[in-house]
Amino acid sequence: MYIKRAIEDSIIKISNSFPVLLVTGPRQVGKTTLLQHLAGPERTYITLDDPDIRFLAKRDPALFMQRYVPPVIIDEIQYAPEILPYIKMSVDRSRNKGDFWLTGSQIFHRMKNVSESLAGRVGIVNLLGLSGSEINNISSEPFTTSSERLAARTKTARKMSLSDIYERIFRGGMPALYTDEEINLETFFSSYINSYLQRDIKDLTQVADEMSFYNFMVAVAARTGKPIIYDELAKDTGISAPTAKKWLSILVSSHIVGLVQPYHNNVLKRMVKTPLLHFWDTGLCAYLLKWGNAEILERGAMAGSFFESWVFSEIYKSYLNSAKEPPVFYYRDKDKREIDLLLTYDGTLYPVEIKKSASPGSEAVKHFRVLDPVSEPERFGELEQYKLEIGAGAVVCMANDLLPIDNKNWYVPAWLI
Repeated sequence: MYIKRAIEDSIIKISNSFPVLLVTGPRQVGKTTLLQHLAGPERTYITLDDPDIRFLAKRDPALFMQRYVPPVIIDEIQYAPEILPYIKMSVDRSRNKGDFWLTGSQIFHRMKNVSESLAGRVGIVNLLGLSGSEINNISSEPFTTSSERLAARTKTARKMSLSDIYERIFRGGMPALYTDEEINLETFFSSYINSYLQRDIKDLTQVADEMSFYNFMVAVAARTGKPIIYDELAKDTGISAPTAKKWLSILVSSHIVGLVQPYHNNVLKRMVKTPLLHFWDTGLCAYLLKWGNAEILERGAMAGSFFESWVFSEIYKSYLNSAKEPPVFYYRDKDKREIDLLLTYDGTLYPVEIKKSASPGSEAVKHFRVLDPVSEPERFGELEQYKLEIGAGAVVCMANDLLPIDNKNWYVPAWLI
């Protein structure tokens, strides 16, 4: 069974605009399935997972290009970056749009030069696991705090209970877990981790000790929804802080985790600069931490952190699935005042708080006021050019319905994002 992906229209538009389309993302999120679904019968599919094809691509890329003429899909391009200059020569000769569709599970050091090698010739799409909209088969659109948009969405979105949401959090967003009802979660994630450690970490990064890296992944999973402090992470895993930083960059590059950058504005003087860490797939995170089922997870000490990471990933995916750069930051200052998410676009800041509560109360928006100085920077000795508007705020929570908190902020049910 194929689940329609929200990014399909964007992929077609990009393919019609560039000679090369590159779809990146972690393993098992459906990159190949998506492209094969969209490809016509004339487009040849090649996977560099095949050792014979990979050997040809690496040993004799010119012959590879003669053997596999466009239009083609080349899967797992990171295994043979040697063919990239030949793809460049091919598209420069033909100037055809959409000749090459490439996928890459990881953007490691072997992938980092793709955009440079194909500068001006490649459109890049980032694909993560299934979003709630895709699973529920409803329209997807970039998340905003607009009450009009949210009210319109209540007519199509499917209401979810607390247990429904934590079942979704526990399962995660890997397509195979929704297209094959017989699949066992533990078996799936065990295989996923083994493939990741053996084929990506060992083959592509030369990390010598796989078990140490696995233990590091577990320690990182325990910090989902938290600011990342490398010294603490290093201490807990028995490695040096520089190694912790390097290994975390591998997890970021391979789309296992995301780092949310702190918001910066000259008017706000006391902001901290530590990134916030979120696991992209909460199902994988739950597996690493050995949570037994959704009910236990919901009652556990990390229930709030998992909820935050899930909401963050849903909002982030809503932008990626429209082929837009997510305008997402977070706020934390030295007085420990926090705002879980800040959306910033069109000269306006939109604060978002995330609470695992059915009725968080008006206290949930109290820290939104720390942003007020950006609306009148001249009062604080800064140039007027730093001025931003403060838009409608949202508290994403377990409320049953979309409800106003005050004249500017709203309770937004988690199932509505």
